[in-house]
Amino acid sequence: MRRLLENGANSSFVSVAADPAVPIAVILKRPQDWIGKPERARHAHIPLPRDLFAPEWKNSSGVEFGDGEAIDALLAEIKAAARLGEAVPLIDGVAVKGRQRDVLSPIDGSVIGTVQEGDAAIVAAAMGAAQAGFAGWNARPVVERAAALERAGDLIEQNRARLIALLQNEGGKTLDDCVSEVREAADMCRYYAAEARRALVPRALSGPTGESNELRYRGRGVFVCISPWNFPLAIFTGQIAGALAAGNSVVAKPAEQTPLVAAQAVKLLHEAGVPPTALHLVPGDGQVGAMLAAERTVAGIAFTGSIEVACLINRALAGKDGPISPLIAETGGVNAMIVDTTALPEQVSDDVIASAFRSAGQRCSALRLLCVQDDIAERVLTMVEGAARELSVGDPRDPATHVGPVIDAEAKGKLARWIADMHGDVRFRWDEERPLPAQGTYVTPTIIALDSARELKQEVFGPVLHVVRWRAGELDALLDDIAASGTALTLGIHSRIDATVEYIAARLPHGNIYVNRNMIGAVVGSQPFGGSGLSGTGPKAGGPHYLQRFALEQVVTINTAAAGGNAVLLSEEE
Repeated sequence: MRRLLENGANSSFVSVAADPAVPIAVILKRPQDWIGKPERARHAHIPLPRDLFAPEWKNSSGVEFGDGEAIDALLAEIKAAARLGEAVPLIDGVAVKGRQRDVLSPIDGSVIGTVQEGDAAIVAAAMGAAQAGFAGWNARPVVERAAALERAGDLIEQNRARLIALLQNEGGKTLDDCVSEVREAADMCRYYAAEARRALVPRALSGPTGESNELRYRGRGVFVCISPWNFPLAIFTGQIAGALAAGNSVVAKPAEQTPLVAAQAVKLLHEAGVPPTALHLVPGDGQVGAMLAAERTVAGIAFTGSIEVACLINRALAGKDGPISPLIAETGGVNAMIVDTTALPEQVSDDVIASAFRSAGQRCSALRLLCVQDDIAERVLTMVEGAARELSVGDPRDPATHVGPVIDAEAKGKLARWIADMHGDVRFRWDEERPLPAQGTYVTPTIIALDSARELKQEVFGPVLHVVRWRAGELDALLDDIAASGTALTLGIHSRIDATVEYIAARLPHGNIYVNRNMIGAVVGSQPFGGSGLSGTGPKAGGPHYLQRFALEQVVTINTAAAGGNAVLLSEEE
């Protein structure tokens, strides 16, 4: 059917070639002859990548990975900028010194820097300093706050080599993932700047003559931003940018494993014009996060991480005396992909490999559960296994590497125990006879066969894919099994039947549904990211409703009749 549709189209080469009225010379005419001058090669109404979101905000710049010269230039840039071994200072306004700890690389376990971690005294000092800095930042006009964020986006792009070096050495990220993350961080800053100008400016409301009504937005106070290690730049920066755009001051606690990336991001935000009094960095482990969440003066918390920690933060906020503070939480999920018999196996294979194994499976959106209709299951799974076998596992600083290390020894041990416990169900394991680096926290891609989707009750955060088969007539039961996990973050659907796609999307409340494509890499402004149920509270990051959650609403009503009446109405002509 697909070939009939494609080849039967009036514009198809097959259709034109069969028309005796069309000369062969016309069919074989070179594209260069059609186009003529180089400036005519691009359609005038198709924007360049930089202008894709214009005029609201400018898109970040990428790298053409098929261009050898571009890759060589980027690698040279990274090498020149890779000054590791630095210490993470505590931010201005916090004079107390904390415990110093070495930062280890997941690539080989080497020490790449030191960090002064927070404690009770530092948490209290940081919150006090942020409270003191709130009023000044909140008083700045929206356009000034937005301009600072736009400058931060520019600085992030200008410092991409330094940031990529840190992401690789501290986060164990491959080159393509690093480039994408730098772009996302810059996009977050620019997008929230544009959204602040659109959504946070005063807005006139309707009302009777003799009064004016205006809706205004203002910051809530001190926002605590707690971010994960899997996107230590993009999520860290995005949370902070959202809170700052709305007029809040921020105390940011990065993941314990990735303080160096966080410190660099804060440095760039300060350089862009965010005052040190409005943004403070407090590195540390989960106990530091718990202390921040328990602070009485917290006006709100933005959190991305595990479901378990999100629940703990929610309880801490609920049990605290004082104003009721919002929690903006993004967590993970048992993300599934449903494949029916109309899907294209080659496309399914490509999308499964990217969704399950890119970033070593360490994405909130990563594919955890592949559900393939039984009629094509063996063919699809054989193709997926063959593609997985061709992946390169190793040092992420090598551009040829597809799968780098997991974040630390604890994560590696947890994954190893899960695979060992599921040993009898392991269908595929990447050939471990191929040499891996002698040091580092590497877990090779693994595929585990399950009898039912209900068997997978928790998120397995790594390069481990679980597969189940389903038969015709069992779709509703499968959807019930997927929903039973209580998570609803990302969902993939591979089907050529529109009615099937719409039926599944209507049945499941997942925040992001991807059809006939991979299910990772949500783009700021195009695919706002976030789930429901156990997968998040909303609103979606990188979306048009995010900033309002960080702000307080205020309505100012003025009796204009007290000043002599409605001057506008009195001046109206007949």
